[in-house]
Amino acid sequence: MSEKIKNFRDLKIWQKGIELVEDIYKITKGFPKEELYGLTSQMRRCAVSIPSNTAEGFSRKHNKEYFQFLNIVIGSCSELETQIEISLKLKFIQPNEANIIFEKINHITRMVMNLRKRLK
Repeated sequence: MSEKIKNFRDLKIWQKGIELVEDIYKITKGFPKEELYGLTSQMRRCAVSIPSNTAEGFSRKHNKEYFQFLNIVIGSCSELETQIEISLKLKFIQPNEANIIFEKINHITRMVMNLRKRLK
């Protein structure tokens, strides 16, 4: 029997999003200082957008609004995946780190797509 979702904190998507934010902050801490206002900032904002939009969408009254926020989450996932790829090409991160993050992003994206199907 599944537990009742009372608020956004109960959502697995939100929980996984928070874990991803922590991972991105740890990874970008080692980026070159000249990237602080570039790739580091962009990746952090993107990662934070995932649980933030999940929470905001959940708090909306209508499924149509929630659906739109979930679309933003998927967009942020794609954007972050691209930024991880760039970081890998620039050798700011190791391939094993990138693969772990890619899998986490992919997992969140699949969860969001499944939720969107249920909202239709």
